[in-house]
Amino acid sequence: MQGGVRKRYGSWYYYFDLSTVDGKRKRIERKTSASTKTEAEKVLRKKLAEYDNEGVFFEPSDTSVHDYFQFWIEEYVEINLKYYTVMNYKGIVKNHINPALGDLKLRSLTPETLQKFINDKHRAGFKHRTLSLIRAVLQRSLKQAVFPYQLLKDNPMQYVELPRQEQRKPTRDDLKILDMQSIKKITSHLTEDNTLYLPFHIGLNTGARSGEVCALKWSSVDLNKGMIKIDSTMVDHGGRWDVDSPKTASSYRDIKIGDTLINILKRHKTWQKQNKLKYGEFYFDSDFVCTKENGQFITPTHIKYYVKKMNKQLGINMHFHGLRHTHATLLLEQGAPVKDIQKRLGHKKTSLTLDTYSHLTEKMSNQTVDIFENLMNE
Repeated sequence: MQGGVRKRYGSWYYYFDLSTVDGKRKRIERKTSASTKTEAEKVLRKKLAEYDNEGVFFEPSDTSVHDYFQFWIEEYVEINLKYYTVMNYKGIVKNHINPALGDLKLRSLTPETLQKFINDKHRAGFKHRTLSLIRAVLQRSLKQAVFPYQLLKDNPMQYVELPRQEQRKPTRDDLKILDMQSIKKITSHLTEDNTLYLPFHIGLNTGARSGEVCALKWSSVDLNKGMIKIDSTMVDHGGRWDVDSPKTASSYRDIKIGDTLINILKRHKTWQKQNKLKYGEFYFDSDFVCTKENGQFITPTHIKYYVKKMNKQLGINMHFHGLRHTHATLLLEQGAPVKDIQKRLGHKKTSLTLDTYSHLTEKMSNQTVDIFENLMNE
C-alpha cells in the first residue's frame, strides 16, 4: 500500500488509500504534529504498518467520557449485571467519574490522567474499597471501549495502580461478633411469636445473609435430611422486594442443620398452618419460610427494624450480618474444618474465610500452644 505526505496551511499531513468491500478506494488523510517531512513520513509508516498488521485503520473517537459511560451503563451494565452491581456502578459513575472526567474526550484519557484521578480520591480520604470499585469500573469499561466497541486503541487503565494503604484487620467489635452471654440474652428474649425469632435462629445456625434468610422457601428445606439449600436472595428493586439469584456461583450452597434448628422450623411450619386456618382468605399464602402471623413474607428491612427495636430493649448492639461472623468464629474456635466453614458461608476460597476470621480467636491461639506443649511433654 502506497501513501504520501504533504504540507498544507503550515502543517504536515499523511495520506493513503484504503480498499473497501465494493472494490472502490477510500482516501485517508490526517493532520500530524510533525514539524518536518521526515517526521511526517515516520508517522505515515507507522499508520501503514498498523493497517497491514491489523487490517483496520483506527480513528480515535470524539465521544466524551460522560456520553460513553451513559452508553456503557445502558447497553452493557444494566443488561448483563446484577441489580446491586448496577446500582454500585451507577453510583461510581455519577459521584466520581463524571464530575472529574465527564467533560473530557474519551480518547484524551491517559494513564497519567487516570492515575492522578485515583490519587486525588485517595488524598480526599476515600477508603480502599471505594478506590478498588472506582478502578474496577474504569478498567472494565475502558477495556470494552477497546473491544468490542473500538473507541480506543489501548486501555489506559491497565497501567494505573491503587495507592498503598495500611489494611487494618477487622476486630470482633468491627464484625459485631456476639459472645455466648449475648446470644443467651437474645434467645431468652425472643419468643416464638416474635417476628425476629426465626430469622435470628436461621442466621445464627447457618451463617446465611439476611437476604438469603428472607428468600428461603420450604421447597429448599429438607427437614428429614436436615438440609437447607441457599439458591436465592431477596433484593430491593427501588422499594419493591424481589427474589433474585445469588450474586456469585459460590453463594449457591447446601447447609447442613442440626436438631435445634430442625425443631424450630417444624414448630414454625405448624404455626403457619394454624395461622392459615385462623386468617382464612386474609392469609398471605406463600412458600416463604420466614413470615409474619398473617403469612406476609419478611424482608431485610423488617429484620433491620426488629433488630433495632430489640437492641434498644436489651441495651445491646447486635447487627444481623454479625450473626454470620458469629457463626463462622464459633465454628473455628471449636475446631471445625475450614473447608466446611467456607462452604457454609458461600466463600469462593478458604483463604477468604481464614483472612476474615482466624486472627480474631484468642481461643484458637491458646489451643495451638497447648497442642505443641502436649507434644513436647509426652
